[in-house]
Amino acid sequence: MTNIWAYVIGTVLIILLPGPNSLYVLSVAARRGVRDGYKAASAVFIGDTVLMVASAAGAASLLKTSPTLFSIVKYAGAAYLVWMGFNLVRDAVRTWRARHAPAEEDAPAVTGGKLERPFRRALFASLLNPKAILFFVSFFAQFVDPAYAYPALTFLILGVIVQICSLSYLTLLIFAGTGLATAFRRRKKLASAGSATVGAVLIGFAAKLATSSMG
Repeated sequence: MTNIWAYVIGTVLIILLPGPNSLYVLSVAARRGVRDGYKAASAVFIGDTVLMVASAAGAASLLKTSPTLFSIVKYAGAAYLVWMGFNLVRDAVRTWRARHAPAEEDAPAVTGGKLERPFRRALFASLLNPKAILFFVSFFAQFVDPAYAYPALTFLILGVIVQICSLSYLTLLIFAGTGLATAFRRRKKLASAGSATVGAVLIGFAAKLATSSMG
């Protein structure tokens, strides 16, 4: 491994940049509490692990050298983010219309007419992220010593560092989100505005992803 502290600093700065995964975890924690927030966060960890393993195995390089395959993954990811964002906006409208009804403390979250499954949604959003795939293959490669006899060990250590940083950041978001949960339950106008904002931002991420390139 080369330049370990540069890697740590770069990883922290990149994780701190807002993205659809962290935004969704914050949204889930604010709407459903710590437990479901960690369900969504665990899906992000698993998705990132899959992408890191794929990157180490060379799958990301294949995407990078195949514009057609990259486009398929890119548009699939963008479409999924649009679907998530649309459902959040629709839920916000429903919450706004029901703002005068009594607050239900323990009511299960429903999105698009179905019980919301934060783990599955966060996992799909994490896996359908071509920019993350290209980030892992290009970022990791800069810190792997090509002369080292056991590159898998290097990738493992780099991956553990990413996950520790990600766990710390998402934990902060989860507890920040639960701090908003009480206010959201009591103030449905605030809840609907929050959900609509998150949905709109996810749709914005989708638009940015759909117009991005491999460069």
